[in-house]
Amino acid sequence: MKLKWFGVLLVGLLVLGFLAGCGASEQPATDGTTAASVVASADEFEAAAAADGTWIVAALDDITIDGDVVLDGDFENRDVVDRKIALYAQDADRNVTDRYTLTVDRLVIRSENARIQGGTVVGDILVEADGFRLIGATVEGNVIFADAAYEGSFSMEDATVSGDISVQ
Repeated sequence: MKLKWFGVLLVGLLVLGFLAGCGASEQPATDGTTAASVVASADEFEAAAAADGTWIVAALDDITIDGDVVLDGDFENRDVVDRKIALYAQDADRNVTDRYTLTVDRLVIRSENARIQGGTVVGDILVEADGFRLIGATVEGNVIFADAAYEGSFSMEDATVSGDISVQ
């Protein structure tokens, strides 16, 4: 008789555990500071780059924008101030599968710890924030810093700039 009750109790606990595991789980909220924006047009790029945009602006294709574009706003990625323009595609194993070109008259960087990763920027970049980085990217233009302190916090990794790197 004790074995029967033990079996009933065990089955009951297993069913209860299964039902609890199938219940709705609370997902963390996603807001403008953590969301990503995948863009394929000039309008989408500019909206994602705005101060109320997203922490990452990921291109799906080459994008051409007439005039200046401003990357602005304070964003976080995994609790660290961060902003990223991703000009590449990748597979499930994070291998780069394609690179894209952003063509602008001037890209103004006002977001702290912003980086351009992969791909090519055709046009000048004006940096007005600390911590700007180029990672695996090509700039066909100049990189101009509004202040020597911004230049002092700049870094490049596997990146090239065809024009001048200077302080304005």
